[in-house]
Formats: sequence, C-alpha cells, structure tokens
Amino acid sequence: MKAIRAYAYGGPERLTLEDIPDPVPGEGEVLIDVAASGVNPVDWKILEGRMKAFLPLSLPYTPGVEVSGTISALGAGVTDFAVGDDVFGFFAIVGGYATKVVASVERLATVPKKLSMFEAAGVPAAALTAWQALHEHAGVKPGQSVLIYGAAGGVGSMAVQLARIAGLEVIGTASSVNLEYVKRLGATQVINYRSDSFEESVSSVDVVLDLIGGETQDRSWSLLKPGGVLVSPVSPPDAERARRAGVVAKHFATRSDGRQLSAIAAHFDSGELVVEVETVFPLSRAADALHRNLTGHARGKLVLDATR
Repeated sequence: MKAIRAYAYGGPERLTLEDIPDPVPGEGEVLIDVAASGVNPVDWKILEGRMKAFLPLSLPYTPGVEVSGTISALGAGVTDFAVGDDVFGFFAIVGGYATKVVASVERLATVPKKLSMFEAAGVPAAALTAWQALHEHAGVKPGQSVLIYGAAGGVGSMAVQLARIAGLEVIGTASSVNLEYVKRLGATQVINYRSDSFEESVSSVDVVLDLIGGETQDRSWSLLKPGGVLVSPVSPPDAERARRAGVVAKHFATRSDGRQLSAIAAHFDSGELVVEVETVFPLSRAADALHRNLTGHARGKLVLDATR
C-alpha cells in the first residue's frame, strides 16, 4: 500500500509518499480500501507538534483522521458489515492519508447513497464536531439562537445546517465571497467578518459556537444571554471570564461515533444536509492540501483522492 509519511515534526514539506506493508484487521476491525481521505486542521496541528505533549506518536507516522472506502477484509467477530460495503468514518487520530486503513466497526457508518466517495470523505470529522458541539455540549433547543464563527468552513457549514435542522435561528460569520453560500445553508443572518463588527450586529444569543479561537473568542462574552453557552472545539474558553459574564463555557475534543454518524448520514439521504468539497487533491499532493487548509479560507472541505 501507499501512504503519506512524516519522519519529523514540522510543516507540510515534511511529508513523503512511500510504500509500506498492508495493515491487518484485528478483532472488531475491518480493512478498508480507501477511496478518499478528508483534510482537517488537526492534521497539520499534529504534524507541527502542537499535540505531542498529550498525543505522543512513534515517528514516522501517517496523518489523517477520516476516510471513505470499501471494506476488503473483516477481522474476527465483525457481523455489522460485509466485504464490499462502502463505509466512512472518523476512524482514528492518524493513518488516513493512505490507500488502505484498518478501522474499528464502532467508528464507521455506511456511506449515504446521495454522496460520492469524495463527498463522504469530507463529512465525518466536521459533522461529528458540529453535532456534538450543538447537541451534547450546548444542549440546543428549538427556537434558540446560535452564532457560528467560520460558518463557511468544514465544521461551520455542517453546524449551520444542523442548527437549522434543529430549529434554531442561525447567525454566521464569513468573508464577503461566502455570505450567500452560508445563507443558502440556512443562516438567517451572515456577518462579513472582514468589514463588520459582530459585536455591533449581534446581541443576546443563546449559543456561540467558536470555531476560530483567539481574539474572536475573547470578544464573545458580551454577546451571550445570561446563562448562555460558549462552546469551542478550538481552544479552552476562560472559565473566570465566563463566570463574570454569567454564562457557561465548554471545550471538547470530537469523539468518534459510528451510530451518531449513521444518524447524520440519514440527513444526507433525506436531502436535509449537503457537503461542499472545494478541491480534490491527489494523495501524492497531500502537502499542497495541507498548505491550503492552513490558510483557513477553504469553503467546505478539502479531500485527497487515494487512487492518485
């Protein structure tokens, strides 16, 4: 099999394409012939060494957290899937930039019939992050309002749609070229973050979903209703500032969950959810895909074609 390998921490230029031995599925696992791999910010954060203090890796390693593909072999005890099934999933924290991967069946779901393999590869990590942020951590209810930063990105575009499906009033921030796109996804108001101040445009929201962090997060406390929730998968909010503002602050890491992903897949097949893939890069150009992701300005998702 072929895989992208990193022999040292650093930037995308550290990546090389190599031949390595095929993995073998263990109990409760399947072997997947990868069709496509999603590209996510966590990939370059791990590569840069930002997470090595709590996520030690043996070098070299293969980046990538999500894939779509076809099951080619079953490990012992697997009954929920069969050889030939098309599956997708947020399957691990590394290993996805490859032509074959091994994954636990608990982390997988059947690819929605309405999605191509390229589209499916861009769904799991972003959709699970958005779902868990809204439903598990913010505990949203119909009729509430949510402000979503970075609403045109991979997680943001999923969050806008899932919030709309949940019956929320959705406000998003985006650049001028993406304002109409975010409205089409379901936002009732979209703020151009480059020209307009969201503090002057929004007040008394129930939930802020922070996908940016830094100064943007720092400017968010006055926008929330008393008892509101600021939730961020990007950086831990300041607990003391939350206390002073009379709101709840939450930080979380996305959890792999095949059953949850199956529920999300049903929304794709019903037409309630869509995913936009901005660019499909050959696997051999994984470094270019990471450079593009690093800009933070991609619309929707970037995907690697494992067949090229």
